[in-house]
Amino acid sequence: MSTYMPKAGDITRTWYVLDAEGKTLGAVATEAATLLRGKHKPTFAPHADCGDNVIVINAEKVVLTGKKLDQKMYYHHTGYIGNLKEVKYSDLMKTKPEFVITKAVKGMLPSTTLGRKALTRLRVYKGAEHPHAAQNPVAREF
Repeated sequence: MSTYMPKAGDITRTWYVLDAEGKTLGAVATEAATLLRGKHKPTFAPHADCGDNVIVINAEKVVLTGKKLDQKMYYHHTGYIGNLKEVKYSDLMKTKPEFVITKAVKGMLPSTTLGRKALTRLRVYKGAEHPHAAQNPVAREF
């Protein structure tokens, strides 16, 4: 019996909507990363890009458990000497909640061209509205 190898023409991409309201950040990111990779499909192959498109709505209503909202920090370096910046997640959730979810999903994807390509199929929106109604997205419960 031979192993199934998906071809580029055989891959069909579905659009899914994930509602992040009241869900933890890790649960939303895990579900999004699984859908982006295509691991939920029986035709999954680790070397092929067979994932789906994911829309995450209500990003501002995602929950961080424990004291993470006040204690967890986001660090980035500007490139200049001594310019390591840090921002609390509580401040990030007020200003850029889309970035918080995107960063969590990026960390769960492989650091290869497949992971970078999969991340382009992720769309995150602050509120409940999204402009992708024409793609007929399917609501995914998790």
